[in-house]
Amino acid sequence: MTSPFKNQSFTIAHADSGTFKGAGLRPFFEYRDLGIKDATNGTHGAHVIRAVPGMESPGTWHSHTLDFQMVYVTRGWVVFEYEGEGEHLLREGSCVLQPPGIKHREVRHSDDMELIEIISPADFPTHDEVAP
Repeated sequence: MTSPFKNQSFTIAHADSGTFKGAGLRPFFEYRDLGIKDATNGTHGAHVIRAVPGMESPGTWHSHTLDFQMVYVTRGWVVFEYEGEGEHLLREGSCVLQPPGIKHREVRHSDDMELIEIISPADFPTHDEVAP
């Protein structure tokens, strides 16, 4: 059996040459792709997400169909709420592993919030959810 992880290519991303784009899952965030999706043929993805100053989250409950989702906060703070886990304040240096399918929502964030998200696969569906 051939591992899907063997067909990876080298990639490197520098902050000073990267660009943030507003097109992403949430309009109150901007996203900078780190090149992992292309280098892994879509088996994984990674991007930097930062807050759009002055924009707030509507606090919409949702879930994702994926195998892995990790978030690491590099600047500012963000509050997430998770089904069965409650609200959690993540600040600079905080890391969370969000299990596949967990219902969650982004409650609020600082204007300077920035985080790194690593996911697998790179493309995955998001589902609106009713509050638990």
